[in-house]
Amino acid sequence: MVIGYTRVNNMSDEETEDDKSFIDNSSLNFLIKVTSSLVVLLSVLIISLWAVYQTADVTFGGPPSSLELWEDEYREMTGLDRVDGFEGSGVKICIVDTGIDMSHPDLEDANIIGWNDFISGSDSPYDDEGHGTAMVGIIASKGGLNGVSPEADLLIAKAISDDGSGTDSTIADAVDWCVDGGADIISLSLGGSQGFGSGFFTTDQLEESVQEAIDSGVYVVAAAGNDGEDDDGDVESPGSVEDVICVGAVTRTSSIWSGSSVGDNNGRLWPNPILPRQDPDKKPEIVAPGHEVPILMAQSTGSGTWWGWSSGTSAATAWVSGSIAIFLEANPEMKRDGAQGGNSAISNLKMIMSQNSEMKNDQEDHDDHYGYGLLRIDLIINETQNSSSDSGLLGSSFSELEGIQDKYVQEVQVTRRMMASVPPDNSTKETE
Repeated sequence: MVIGYTRVNNMSDEETEDDKSFIDNSSLNFLIKVTSSLVVLLSVLIISLWAVYQTADVTFGGPPSSLELWEDEYREMTGLDRVDGFEGSGVKICIVDTGIDMSHPDLEDANIIGWNDFISGSDSPYDDEGHGTAMVGIIASKGGLNGVSPEADLLIAKAISDDGSGTDSTIADAVDWCVDGGADIISLSLGGSQGFGSGFFTTDQLEESVQEAIDSGVYVVAAAGNDGEDDDGDVESPGSVEDVICVGAVTRTSSIWSGSSVGDNNGRLWPNPILPRQDPDKKPEIVAPGHEVPILMAQSTGSGTWWGWSSGTSAATAWVSGSIAIFLEANPEMKRDGAQGGNSAISNLKMIMSQNSEMKNDQEDHDDHYGYGLLRIDLIINETQNSSSDSGLLGSSFSELEGIQDKYVQEVQVTRRMMASVPPDNSTKETE
């Protein structure tokens, strides 16, 4: 038994060494196979992601933190972050531009209630230039960026072609469609030469359509123009139309953006006759975020990203359009079909805006560049909520509002100057 045990024990020692060697080799082979498989799988995933990236021409993930920071700064500047419970619900905004890229992840839940392609007649929404998607995003983005009034109902009219231009007649037809579609607000982030006789009379088809929209109680918001560094002396059309809310642009420090157009409010005879403008219709009426404004990027831009930034009075116009939607949600009686809606409601809102904007330092009244001041949607809403029951402000005519003005203007002016920012010597980036 002992001998037998000894023999078996000796053989086991030799075999154990072989077994260890076999196990070590097997483990190494297994490890090599697993590692190789993981490398192959990872390579396939990388190639697949690269293929999707090339096909979709977009980047993955959310917007850069810098864009989120800039957006927060603009929301604070305009008082948007101090407005609770209002997101534009029940208000219809018609955006006349280059269209909309519905594949953008931030527009998946946008409330699109109407689409009309005045360029190619397509039944399906698209944007072959990118400007329209950017403007829609400022108003209604949900997800990576936050729109000013994300719950507003949107009518989208494509009246600008892929080269960024459109004819007066085409844009006028789009404006008419907006009115017929029940729009409360028409956002026109565009501009061009004024029609002859603008201010006296006009034969310009777009200006006529805009005036008819206003007469129907539709709030029309339009860009002042981007020729501030080579200014022709006045804002662009249709922002030049009397009752249009014309919008200039400011930077994140509340200083005027260098490209924002100046208004001519003294009147002139040449080259185009303009009557002197009176309050609250001096141009531009308001300024809003217009420098490095976070926007959505359409696939057609070929930028390789869903998010970017843009400078110009176009962006400022979209910001004001979205803010007016919030105002109308808070004051539904001033919508075009409201009990106090109509042309007089537009004049009332313009007066309220002129009294509750945030003036720059040393500004006493309307400034041809800075308007009545920086948009402050929180002050505008507070004014209507606080004063409607006391003074009947929302039901007042323009002449009655002039009498009411003295009661509020002193307190408002103090607030505006206290919160105004000192303009910087220059902006943080080159103007685009």
